[in-house]
Amino acid sequence: MTQMMAMPRVQECSVSGCGYNHNGCTAFAITIGGAGSECDTFVDSPVKGGIGQLTAQVGACKRTDCVHNEDLECHASAIVVGAGADRADCLTFEAR
Repeated sequence: MTQMMAMPRVQECSVSGCGYNHNGCTAFAITIGGAGSECDTFVDSPVKGGIGQLTAQVGACKRTDCVHNEDLECHASAIVVGAGADRADCLTFEAR
């Protein structure tokens, strides 16, 4: 039986154009990765979605070149999402 790990929390998201951002991320979990360190869960929409609570976590991370990534899981204590190379990037990303 595998032991469940606590997923890192999305501590802050400054991407106000995302449908999951209501003064913070309200998606249940997000995925980081795409072409760079972008938030794959980003939705450019005026319609607000999510679970209505600031409990977003990092469900998966495709950036295997990040020091926080182990077996496609993020092991940072928390992450920050904001404008970077893309509109919604994981600003906690650190290259190995």
